[in-house]
Amino acid sequence: MWHDGRLCYGGDYNPEQWPAEVWAEDVALMRRARVTLVTVGVFAWSRLEPAPGQYCFDWLDQVLDLLHDGGIRVALATPTASPPPWFSLAHPGALPVTVDGVRLHHGSRDTYCAAAPAYRSAARRVTAALADRYARHPAVALWRVHNEYGTTCHCEHTARAFRRWLAGRYGDLDTLNDAWVTSFWSQHYSDWAQISTPRATQYLGNPGHLLDFRRFWSDTLLAAYAEQRDLLRAVAPQTPVTTNYVLGDWVPVDHARWAREVDLVAVDHYPSAVDGGAEEQTALVGDLARGWARHAAADPTWLLMESAPQQIHTTGRAHTKEPGRMLRHSLAHVARGSHGAMFFQWRASAGGAERFHSALVPHAGPDSRVFREAVELGAVLERLTEVRGRVEASVALAVDASSAWALRHPGLPSTRVDHHEELAAAHRALWHAGYGCDTVAPGEALDGYRLLVLPALYLTDDATAEWIRAYVHRGGHLLATYLSGTADAHARIRLGGYPGALRDVLGVRVEEFHPLADGDEVRLADGGTGRIWAETVHPTGAETVTTYAGGVLDGSPAITRHRHGTGTAWYVSTRPDDTTYRRLLDSAARAADIAPVCPDAPAGVEAVRRLHPGGSWLFLLNHTDRARRVPARGRDLLTDTEVDEAVTLPPGGVAVLRERLPSATGDETTT
Repeated sequence: MWHDGRLCYGGDYNPEQWPAEVWAEDVALMRRARVTLVTVGVFAWSRLEPAPGQYCFDWLDQVLDLLHDGGIRVALATPTASPPPWFSLAHPGALPVTVDGVRLHHGSRDTYCAAAPAYRSAARRVTAALADRYARHPAVALWRVHNEYGTTCHCEHTARAFRRWLAGRYGDLDTLNDAWVTSFWSQHYSDWAQISTPRATQYLGNPGHLLDFRRFWSDTLLAAYAEQRDLLRAVAPQTPVTTNYVLGDWVPVDHARWAREVDLVAVDHYPSAVDGGAEEQTALVGDLARGWARHAAADPTWLLMESAPQQIHTTGRAHTKEPGRMLRHSLAHVARGSHGAMFFQWRASAGGAERFHSALVPHAGPDSRVFREAVELGAVLERLTEVRGRVEASVALAVDASSAWALRHPGLPSTRVDHHEELAAAHRALWHAGYGCDTVAPGEALDGYRLLVLPALYLTDDATAEWIRAYVHRGGHLLATYLSGTADAHARIRLGGYPGALRDVLGVRVEEFHPLADGDEVRLADGGTGRIWAETVHPTGAETVTTYAGGVLDGSPAITRHRHGTGTAWYVSTRPDDTTYRRLLDSAARAADIAPVCPDAPAGVEAVRRLHPGGSWLFLLNHTDRARRVPARGRDLLTDTEVDEAVTLPPGGVAVLRERLPSATGDETTT
């Protein structure tokens, strides 16, 4: 087992940055904060292998022994995200090349090409050495391969590997030319050697070329991970292996596909919004991670592997988190299924590029607000070990990495359309309305979900279209936004009118789109507004829910609803303002017979329920600066007090209730 029943709490620990006398102090402070797990060795390659094939493990032996003696388990990392200087000097061809053809140099992290044979060989070698030495060390509970896979390269190693991948995918050039529509702009290929990576070019690149390169690079990084994973499994089959997902539009990784190859889904989350958006982002990432974890090889649980204790990194600055915010963010992740809360990092570095990155032990040391809050968080997590089970959710949000990548092509009618932003907008509306939701990949089983939301599911192949059609036909409720169903798996537009593959189930035909400029809005007849996008919609069986008001679209349908089989399909041809979107999704949810998790929770209070055959637990998080009273009953695990009618949350306060459930006799009992 990678955990011992306790929730995981701790973070990245970098003892190689500190003299040995600090290590004992660190372990003592970890015990004080009730730390249960730390990640060691993430960026230690140059200390572990100071010269090719020469290893220095003495210091790591001491660190692991100290941690084990202190009752702290270790996620031992392979250090392959940051090759040492000797490697880059010996293998300059393994340094990454940018889209502009510029080769980068050593001096930061991630200075490698994952397609370079020399890098892959060196990564396997250091991984095997770690596995041989520490496979049976009692402190090692988990292997963490690499760090935040995502570095891209356009070197010749990559180009050759890309051609091999394309040949495997398409078989012959005729099929590739058809998929990429290379008859446009005289791009027809007559030899595989003519194809390279999608480097910077004169104008717009081929959308199929760009999309397939993203897919290829995700597979290449996955292969690099799998090589290390298989070495570790061969020596230590009892110890789970994972890698930590990094999130962002720039990341060329299909996390849902990767989840099948890890024993545990682990994510790093660093919110970027300073205001309430940080809480919205935290909730979304928790739901995304839980969705990916359903596919994990060994354990459907997931883990928040990294977050920032005291800072939110926003544009141009690091915002200091207000008191209590670290606790609320951590519990929001635990509520959504994370088996604990981990941070980057344990102790703030005295130097180096990220010397001002936040830490549980900041530059001020343990006599600081941050460390006192870290001690408080450790005590809180210790009280929540009984919490388990699935998250209550009857709404499913479809997420598709390929659609997100395809919508990043610069040749679209608007640079403002974005799959992840549409996902976030729909999730935000559901979050504020109080509904629990899961994220799903196209094709997943939808049993138990009464409402399926498609936020700009741009790429829709025939199998995905049938998946959607069958769900609605047998009684499911669907809400699809603009640009869903528009293109096939190769990003070729489906002809005959938008939304392409979904015209029949939605009962509409879109003749024309009207992208909106920054700051522009369209008025809706129900009093709301839309932005980013609008369309000329013709119902072909759907009824109009609301229309555009004013302008060239005055009186035209903006939102429609259509009966298909025994189900209902809504179509949204613009991005509604947050209030209108919340009202719309609330209507769609109620029409699907879905209730909010805690219907009487006041605005600003987040409610998440965990369900298990033996009971249920209600997490209540007050994200406001005022006390909030929430009708609820149960026992608050944080205060060990009984709640008979309602709990009053102080400003920024939290409660976790073990709820009262009906017993076999019908009387209420506390689980």
